[in-house]
Amino acid sequence: MAHACATKVKRALLSVSDKTGIIEFATSLVALGVEIVSTGGTRKALAEAGLPVIDISEVTGFPEIMDGRVKTLHPKVHGGLLGIRGNDAHKSAMRIHDISPIDLLVVNLYPFAQTVAKGGDYDEVIENIDIGGPAMIRAAAKNHGDVTVIVDPDDYRDVLAALKERGEVAYDARQKYAAKAYARTAAYDAGVSNWFAKTLDLPDLTWRCFSGKLREVMRYGENPHQWAAFYADGSNRPGVATATQIQGKQLSFNNINDTDAAFELVAEFDPEHAAAVAIIKHANPCGVGQGRTLVEAYQAALKCDPVSAFGGIVALNRPLDEAAAIEIVKLFTEVIIAPGATDDAISIIESKKNLRLLVTDSLPDAKAEGLTVRSVAGGLLVQTRDNQNADDCELKIVTKRAPTEAEMADLLVAAKVAKHVKSNAIVYVKDGATVGIGAGQMSRVDSARIAHKKSKDAAKAAKEKGALTEGSVVASDAFFPFADGLEALVEAGATAVIQPGGSVRDEEVIAAADKAGLAMVFTGMRHFRH
Repeated sequence: MAHACATKVKRALLSVSDKTGIIEFATSLVALGVEIVSTGGTRKALAEAGLPVIDISEVTGFPEIMDGRVKTLHPKVHGGLLGIRGNDAHKSAMRIHDISPIDLLVVNLYPFAQTVAKGGDYDEVIENIDIGGPAMIRAAAKNHGDVTVIVDPDDYRDVLAALKERGEVAYDARQKYAAKAYARTAAYDAGVSNWFAKTLDLPDLTWRCFSGKLREVMRYGENPHQWAAFYADGSNRPGVATATQIQGKQLSFNNINDTDAAFELVAEFDPEHAAAVAIIKHANPCGVGQGRTLVEAYQAALKCDPVSAFGGIVALNRPLDEAAAIEIVKLFTEVIIAPGATDDAISIIESKKNLRLLVTDSLPDAKAEGLTVRSVAGGLLVQTRDNQNADDCELKIVTKRAPTEAEMADLLVAAKVAKHVKSNAIVYVKDGATVGIGAGQMSRVDSARIAHKKSKDAAKAAKEKGALTEGSVVASDAFFPFADGLEALVEAGATAVIQPGGSVRDEEVIAAADKAGLAMVFTGMRHFRH
């Protein structure tokens, strides 16, 4: 364990890009008798506030040069941060070279991520890569036995409280601040590295880093015995990480996972074309519907599987309105997420105190590029986001019968939904809405049969005869390896099929389709979602 000296804070170095709370913090430090050293814009702000402050150049004996690129990279700074107070050799070196100790370092970094987010050009982004800041943070954190390092304005209050109480920060607190500091520089460097990788089209870098900032620690994870927390990665993709929670209790781990799945699915449907609603349970759709209004779309989605929809997530591609809110609250729902909500709709939702309402500024761009990350034992699986759908494919009609215009419209809907269903996925669609969904089976035939059975149950609930799948079209997320999968679809009453194709038995499957009078379309694009 590192040495743990009782280090009175007599001298502090403040150099911050985000100046939130820094004047108040520095004022309190001065009142406690702490000498303030500062740099550049921070020094100017402190001086303008009337605070006594020593310019870093007075410490180093060297001016800031190269547009501020070089100002703190100096032995007088780093010696003050790294010198071990109880080490005779270090004390001697500090005495010989006239190095004064720095007991408190407060640094936050150049706004690299913000510069990227606002569309800064290459040269502007490069200039916002901080060098001196991370170097000082790492030095102070290494020497946490003597030095307190603060990288987050949220920690100012606790530091001041400690200093007012005893003139020093406790060792265990310094340890925690050091851990936080290294996490901050690691996340910062990860952002820089990933920007280079994207900008220069270098997907297979030898080292890959991903980072996030803690949003909240949860009661538990996927199950009650698991610890969990939610971190935001700063990408600002519209969704659960950027949404404003209007009301309702804290989101759970599963809520966040399922809400993300729901919003990404509904984003496949252009709100200018039609209102769309997706109802999700355990990251799988229970139903997806379209209509002239959100009410119509919701009713169509609910009809597909009203039993599973209980306690589900509802995602909308248009702002929530009063009429839709009235319909949705009739059934127990965990979360509603939408790109906005009217005041009247919010009033309706408020009648259900535990119902979470999340609103975003917009829908996520289903076509946007990005990376997804999944952990496995000993590593990470990284891939590009699946940002394509049937609209991007060169569709190939492979059967004697071509789909009708109405069938083709439904086939495209089915294919878009199937992309978001756990594999093996089978999705039946009729009149722009799902009427049967089979998800996550080891056999594609079983997925087809399960979807058919559930559609019979849904028809019974709707007081209709037979199965909802009668006269529907169907999508498969991957090819049919055998003709028996197609036979299950015929049994369910499907009239047309869309699938990737690419099986060695494609000809056998096409022949079975022709025999049954089905139209079949190949997309050439698989959408596994394991």
